Amino acid sequence: MFQKSPQKPSGITIKTPDEIEKMRVAGRLAAEVLDMIGPQVREGVATDELDRICHDYIVNIQNAIPAPLNYRGFPKSICTSINHVVCHGIPGPKRLKKGDVVNIDITVIKDGFHGDTSRMFQVGAPPIAAQRVTKIAHECLWIGIRLVRPGIRLGDIGHAIQKHAEAQHCSVVREYCGHGIGREFHEEPQVLHYGEPGTGVELKPGMTFTIEPMINAGKRHVKLLPDGWTVITKDHSISAQWEHTVLVTDDGHEILTLGSGATP
Repeated sequence: MFQKSPQKPSGITIKTPDEIEKMRVAGRLAAEVLDMIGPQVREGVATDELDRICHDYIVNIQNAIPAPLNYRGFPKSICTSINHVVCHGIPGPKRLKKGDVVNIDITVIKDGFHGDTSRMFQVGAPPIAAQRVTKIAHECLWIGIRLVRPGIRLGDIGHAIQKHAEAQHCSVVREYCGHGIGREFHEEPQVLHYGEPGTGVELKPGMTFTIEPMINAGKRHVKLLPDGWTVITKDHSISAQWEHTVLVTDDGHEILTLGSGATP
């Protein structure tokens, strides 16, 4: 995800068949990292240990590049966002404890193209509120994905996500959003997770972007910590997020980052 900024529709890239195939490979690799790290997410493990394992796997096994490392100064290879951390959590010595929920965000670069995905993990049995917002965020992701097809506008997707989250008495973070992706980590268009039907960029075959709703159990307002990266909920309510990279096809969509346990 990235921080919302003025829209520049002219920057949208339509991928060629060769580029789409490279996007498929990068997306598959990103999903495989999440599949690999899942069993390591357990009580007592430090988030920088999870980062080390993922880094080594991406570099040594996949022969790929962890995109977050040194991106605009980000110091680690993955993001680990625990409980009330909305996004961009920096791995460190903090150890996971029973009841935590954590989002792990993976982006890999392979042959010059990016694959970007994130998933929620639970440590033991989290509180009911944390389990609930995790489930609602997952539902929001799939509500958005199912709408993707040529002719749909991004406002239709954002509106559907917002409507579902708010109907469940949760809120949608507005300062950060999904994004186009390809040769660049963050391309146009911006993919807002709220909005009005019939507004925004019209989807066309060959577009690739992420859908990654950040859903809070409390109010939508967030705060950036002094490290310049970590974003938390202002009211310290639990936040949850899931993410896939999606391709617009001639008659619908293809999810490029599906892994095990990643179905609706």
